[in-house]
Amino acid sequence: MSVYADLALMEGVIAAGEYAWRGDRYNYKGQLSDEMARMASIMCRATTLSTHMQADILCTNIDSKDCPFSESHGWMVRGPQFTVCVMANTFCFVVNQPGVLNAVFARMRRSLMNVREMV
Repeated sequence: MSVYADLALMEGVIAAGEYAWRGDRYNYKGQLSDEMARMASIMCRATTLSTHMQADILCTNIDSKDCPFSESHGWMVRGPQFTVCVMANTFCFVVNQPGVLNAVFARMRRSLMNVREMV
């Protein structure tokens, strides 16, 4: 079973999916329409690319070769009802309830922390 399919089964997860680094494909499971999943994959890919660009810019302005931003491993954004978590090319929409985000993010870290991103 894929990481996103495992995530989709966790308590408090609205939907989870993955997108191709090229941006031309996506897969998902959960409570999203096909169109919403397509838009989510586009948004997550674009934000991941932007996050990496910003980390690269920060590293160019630091004299040390040990830039603390050089190994960014994902991002998240919290809205009033749910949070979006992204690591590697996997996204997860999580309800904002106590303990849910910690469990989901821990699962993502165990599975995806060492995935080489193709950005």
